[in-house]
Amino acid sequence: MNYSAEVENMCTVKKGPKHGPAPIPEEGKWVKSYEIKDISGLSHGIGWCAPQQGACKLTLNVKEGIVQEALVETLGCSGMTHSAAMAAEILPGKTLLECLNTDLVCDAINVAMREIFKQLAYGRSQTAFSEGGLPIGASLEDLGKGLRSQVGTMFSTGAKGVRYLEMAEGYILKIALDNDSEVIGYQFVKVGKMLEDIRHGMNPDEAYKKNIGQYGRFDEGVKFIDPREE
Repeated sequence: MNYSAEVENMCTVKKGPKHGPAPIPEEGKWVKSYEIKDISGLSHGIGWCAPQQGACKLTLNVKEGIVQEALVETLGCSGMTHSAAMAAEILPGKTLLECLNTDLVCDAINVAMREIFKQLAYGRSQTAFSEGGLPIGASLEDLGKGLRSQVGTMFSTGAKGVRYLEMAEGYILKIALDNDSEVIGYQFVKVGKMLEDIRHGMNPDEAYKKNIGQYGRFDEGVKFIDPREE
C-alpha cells in the first residue's frame, strides 16, 4: 500500500476501541454485518427507468447473502416484461453483491435492485423481526388468485370524469352512478380466479359468470356504464 510523503512523516496515534458496525435486525436477530454473507431477509424494491415510462417491483428472499427467491413485477412498458423474464432467471443463486452489479437490462429493474439492496443492507426488511425469516416462496403471497399481480388502473379527464378500469379485485365491467352521476360502486370479474376455473375444466361462460362480483352500492345505481366504451 502506498502512502503520501505527508502521511509517512506523521507520528502514530493509537486507535481507540473497535466496536464494529452497528447491529441491524435480521430475521429476529441482531446482526453485525461485515460481509455480504451476513445479510438475510425478504424485502421489496421499487424502480423506474430514465423516461419514467415503466416501473418495477422487485421482491427478493435472501439467505446468508444469497438470493434464494425472486419475484419481478413490471408495469407500463412492454419491453420491461422481457427483461423481467431474464432477471428472474439470473437473480436466484447469486450473492446480493453480484445481483447489484449485474446488468438486468432494464433501468427500472436495475433501480429496483439498487433500492432493495439498501433496504437489506440497513436492516429495513419485511422480516427484520420475524424469527427465522420467511420460507422460500413467500413472495407469492403478494399475488392475487391465479398468481396475478395486483394492479389498479384508473383514467380520468376534467371534461368527462373518472373511469375505473382495473382494481385489486379484478377487471372492471361496469361503474354504477347515482342521480348526481357520481360513482357509487362497480362490478368486476376476478380474472385470475376465472382463468384458474377454466384451466381446471370449467366451461368459460360458466367460469366468467361465477367470478363476477361487485363493490360499494352497485345495486343502488341509477345508471351503469362500461368504462371502456362509454
